Amino acid sequence: MKLKKLTFAGFLAAATLTLAACGGNDDPATTTGTTDVPTETGTGTTVVPTETTTETPEVKEFYTAETSDDEVYMTVLGDFYKAYSIAKEETNVAKSYALQAIAEAKLLESGVMLPTTTRGGNYAITKVAPRTVSSVLWGTDSDRFGTMVVANETIKAADRAAMLANWNAHNAEEGYNHDAYVKGYLADHGYTLKTTYNTLYTSDVQQWDALATSQAADSEVLVNTYAGLLEYDNTNKQKPACATGYTVSEDGLKYTFTLRQDVKWVDAQGAEVATLKADDFVAGFQHMLDAEGGLEYLVDGVIENAHEYMEGEAEFKEVGVKAVDDFTVEYTLTKPISYFDTMLAYNIFAPLNRTYYESKGGKFGVDFDSTAADYNYAKGYDSILYNGAYRLTEVTAEAKETFTKNTKYFDADKINIQEVVWRYTDGKDVKKAYNDFKAGAVDGCGLNTTTLELAKQDNLFDDYNYVTDTDATSFMNFTNVKRQAFANVNDGAVKTTKTEKEQEEAFKALQNQNFRMALASVFDRKTWNAVSVGDDLALNSLRNSYTPGNFVTLPEAVTVSINGEDKTFAAGTLYGEIMQAQLTADGSHIKAFDKETQSSDGFDGWYNVEAAKAYMAKAVKELGEMGLDLTKTKIKIEIPVFTPSELRAGMFQVFKTSVEGALGGYIEFVKTECTTQAQWMYTGYYCTSGAEANYDNYDLSGWGPDYGDPSTYLDTFMPAGGYMTKCIGLY
Repeated sequence: MKLKKLTFAGFLAAATLTLAACGGNDDPATTTGTTDVPTETGTGTTVVPTETTTETPEVKEFYTAETSDDEVYMTVLGDFYKAYSIAKEETNVAKSYALQAIAEAKLLESGVMLPTTTRGGNYAITKVAPRTVSSVLWGTDSDRFGTMVVANETIKAADRAAMLANWNAHNAEEGYNHDAYVKGYLADHGYTLKTTYNTLYTSDVQQWDALATSQAADSEVLVNTYAGLLEYDNTNKQKPACATGYTVSEDGLKYTFTLRQDVKWVDAQGAEVATLKADDFVAGFQHMLDAEGGLEYLVDGVIENAHEYMEGEAEFKEVGVKAVDDFTVEYTLTKPISYFDTMLAYNIFAPLNRTYYESKGGKFGVDFDSTAADYNYAKGYDSILYNGAYRLTEVTAEAKETFTKNTKYFDADKINIQEVVWRYTDGKDVKKAYNDFKAGAVDGCGLNTTTLELAKQDNLFDDYNYVTDTDATSFMNFTNVKRQAFANVNDGAVKTTKTEKEQEEAFKALQNQNFRMALASVFDRKTWNAVSVGDDLALNSLRNSYTPGNFVTLPEAVTVSINGEDKTFAAGTLYGEIMQAQLTADGSHIKAFDKETQSSDGFDGWYNVEAAKAYMAKAVKELGEMGLDLTKTKIKIEIPVFTPSELRAGMFQVFKTSVEGALGGYIEFVKTECTTQAQWMYTGYYCTSGAEANYDNYDLSGWGPDYGDPSTYLDTFMPAGGYMTKCIGLY
């Protein structure tokens, strides 16, 4: 995946960068966000590293910059790889969930990453009515804002709670119309409705081709320009969009979709170009595989012969995507996949008009070359077609993006918002979102520790404040286990401050699992998060696992082996309970799931100074035996910091203080200063490979799920294709 990036439209609500990906939130502008996340595309490859066996090698000497990524991967993630490979082969859904939970425990124990927070869980004020867009946890349908209901007046917390309570009580009912209910409620309580929506964004679209990007900053914009086969509505039910319906063969391998015949393609000016046909989904799928934008790995092993096509071992006509006729498209799977329909909520299955694409110099298969002189497709918002709810009508870099309702959209009568305006923020002013909200320039904002006090002074807190939903996005703190870049690859602007000797010492120390776990166990995440959201909510958004512990439940009872002992988990058992059982059996100090609250969130299950010191004692011994004497050498760990943001600067200081306070005899945290958001993002978020990752430790990325199975998370740490492996310096 070329780096799925955290999943989210950034929408800096409190002036801290947050690019997260697919998760539900009524108003993205109301999250505070403490991290930026890699965009969303699951990397479903299960390729075995070519230069290693599946045995985790015993490290007897340090690896070097020349050591293959495969070998390094198996050193640091071999236990996870072995466990997850077994899970990937399991066809029983319940057992697959259990085996994936066991594998995730091994991932957490590797120390290559520390979960930090999820999105949301902060104070906010808004004019957006709750649950008027999808809040489904995966895919990008929660970023479709056409059905959003926005008031001219700030919505009182009590009114918001009443509307949300009605949704909770009735959303599962067939035929429930939340849109109508909300509009009626608001009218009855003195609110008036507006047809525009205004928000902030932090990153310009880098790629206008929806089938060639896995960056959340791109996909959350582009999802509003196209319609897919099925889409989740604001009751989180998957409903027909371009498709009127579908059938599944008895063996579960063939999905056949019947298309509407009134879906139109229009250009950026709104002129009708063509009618959507089944071939558009075929062309879109082939182009997605050709473009290698980070989406293709999601269908590796899912769609028949997709892997073989990508490897050059099959022609596209052998791939399991066919236009049966003009308005019937068929997908053939490699095996029955219980979550296949949930994958349709992501841009891997977006359509592409073949004729228009070719008119812009686009080619397919071995002839595809996006760098060709005559390739002009998706060079900007005016060189793509639209079949969705909106057209982009104005885009100015680092300034403004304007969406206008597509009047030829087949469901135009259901679109409440006629125009959407996104305004850029550089993240330097922590009060910008709040001041813009007061001025009427944006329709919602999160409250950080600075603006929280301002809202109280302005009488915008007591009656209007609420706590935003958390979602399935997981932000992380990454350890670079094979650092090769010591300056930003795009322009060299952000450079290391360490000497070559200090670089080499950190390189060696971070190869050691106990050293990595010592770092992870001494990071006071509660105090760190409080810098952004305040003491009262500091625990709310803390996450202790990669896959949320309540993401899936066992559909039936299952027995699995945990460290050689058979253990049976009942139907209804949450994923996190099984993950915790493996951690406990391994003797890990990590508490990734709380059985009482049925959650992986809301507590700090990693922070343990005594455990950190024990890990470090083991690291000192192991590294000393290999020739790195930590009793004489203090390891300098470098982390990029967006210094113009007082929040980010404050968060770094907490990180530094908590680590050095316990392990200062062995570790010193140093920052590389980033003076612009772009510099900060190019240290890691915009990197296309692990070799470009310019840090020892990094907290600018995360992941949101693309579909409804834990593999949407765990695939991202598989070798040679896993999207998040680049965040630990590999592939």
